[in-house]
Amino acid sequence: MQQFYCITVGMDEDQIDFVFKALAHPERRRILDFLHRQGEQSLFEICAFSHAESGQPLARQTVTQHLDMLERAGLIDVSWKGRTKAHSVNLGPLREAIGHAVGTYL
Repeated sequence: MQQFYCITVGMDEDQIDFVFKALAHPERRRILDFLHRQGEQSLFEICAFSHAESGQPLARQTVTQHLDMLERAGLIDVSWKGRTKAHSVNLGPLREAIGHAVGTYL
């Protein structure tokens, strides 16, 4: 029987829970998928994508709240391009959380 071991470097149980809670909302998962496919995007571009995909516009404030939750979970990185905030996906915390969750059951 093959043994699997998982070592989590910097995440505690609360941080892992926060990653999965951030992924619980379908709109946040859509945003992550979009950023994964498109790379760095501004708030305006994410709002436009959300409207184009669902056919119903989300308020800018709603998208901002989703982005904030994803950023606090470590799932997106933010950089500045001049006066524009650019968002990009960071799958490191997700991989670590999955590794920890799967490692506890193997």
